[in-house]
Amino acid sequence: MGTPDLDTDQLREIDIDRILPNAQQPRKNFDDASLSELAESIRAHGVIQPVVVRSLEDGFFQLIAGERRWRAAQRAGLTRIPAVLREADDHSVLELALVENLQRADLNPIEEAEAYHRLIVEFGLTQEDVARRVGKNRATIANMLRLLRLPAEVQQWLRDNQLTTGHAKALLSLTDLSAILDSARKIIEGNYSVRQAENLVSRYGHAQSGSGEAVSPDSVDPNVKAAIQALEQALGTKVAIHEAQGKGKIEIHFYSAEELNRLYEGLIRAKF
Repeated sequence: MGTPDLDTDQLREIDIDRILPNAQQPRKNFDDASLSELAESIRAHGVIQPVVVRSLEDGFFQLIAGERRWRAAQRAGLTRIPAVLREADDHSVLELALVENLQRADLNPIEEAEAYHRLIVEFGLTQEDVARRVGKNRATIANMLRLLRLPAEVQQWLRDNQLTTGHAKALLSLTDLSAILDSARKIIEGNYSVRQAENLVSRYGHAQSGSGEAVSPDSVDPNVKAAIQALEQALGTKVAIHEAQGKGKIEIHFYSAEELNRLYEGLIRAKF
């Protein structure tokens, strides 16, 4: 039940204590130091980019986008904040919140992956649809979704910024849970670079396979390395090449029924 006498999509000043947060907000972590820095900026320059809200009953409003600015404005002592009022149902509010946060590129990797997953599952979008809406390529979306396959403990380390997306992509080449956790701990404790993490994971991978056939991107053969990188970029998923004496196989990994269907359709359409 909105407020019918208000025009929508127009800039206005709204009492900050009349704005309520959105429980479906994809961002869950708000760094305290970063909020304090933004609050200082707001004290000096005001809120440059307005928040986006929808009207509720009794003169209250719900945030659609801009919770970080709203929190920082409260911390800065503002009593009113510039806001754009928009008509939106519950479905539209969630989609707008997800897309707005993804376009700002300051979510942690797991928040970003979960937001992509929600757009696909709850809104019936394909990876290509999501890529168009957030202005990224489909391979990036596919690679981020793979992070949700990691153990919960590793996902939490990503949320806490103890691991980077590059570290996580290296860990995804492992299949054994204990190896993933052990590698992740070593990466954090040793403050490994992404390259060092890839080398560590490569050693684990060879130990798991029990043979020297599996070829990773760290292979000394530059042709195989280039082939793996090109295939992973084209397919948007992990690729492994097993080769010995001129024979072997190519493995293409998938992590959901939706991704399997995408790979199947793409390969069927491809010309060999």
